[in-house]
Amino acid sequence: MKKEEKSKIIEEISEKISKSKGLVLADFTRMTVAEVNELRRELKGAGVDYKVVKNTLLKIAMQNVGGYDGLFKYLEGPTAVAFGYDDPITPVRLIKKIKGKIEKPSVKAIFIEGQVYDGSKLDELANLPSKSDIIAGIIGSVIAPASGIVWALNAVLSELVLVIDAIAKKLEEKGS
Repeated sequence: MKKEEKSKIIEEISEKISKSKGLVLADFTRMTVAEVNELRRELKGAGVDYKVVKNTLLKIAMQNVGGYDGLFKYLEGPTAVAFGYDDPITPVRLIKKIKGKIEKPSVKAIFIEGQVYDGSKLDELANLPSKSDIIAGIIGSVIAPASGIVWALNAVLSELVLVIDAIAKKLEEKGS
């Protein structure tokens, strides 16, 4: 590979790393072409990039961005990287889902918002709630008391209408 090709790849990977909130380093060996294509399709459909990269170029790109030193020890053998941009857990969940079907790829390491996890933590991390789930939970807990107040006020108003109606009927009966 020519020097300018290498620098172009390093620049591309550096950009992907700097935009991503989560990375998954995987060993794709012993995967068939069909399995790799299925993995790529799943990841791409969720907005996750998947790229096979030479370890030396990946390491240089990580050094350029900074803060990824903890992943260097995992850069041995064939390496593919899944880049999660919106939600750092998305690539972890999708790779776990694929592993459930075909038992591959093997996960070397996971990087989520500054923390490095060994690939053995895949199941634990895949079960974490997504960012949108957390936001929905927070909004739900904020809205719940407000909707309770509205419901209580409606109930009081309904009771008041029933009492006024009963008084009106009683007055009509006395008046007749």
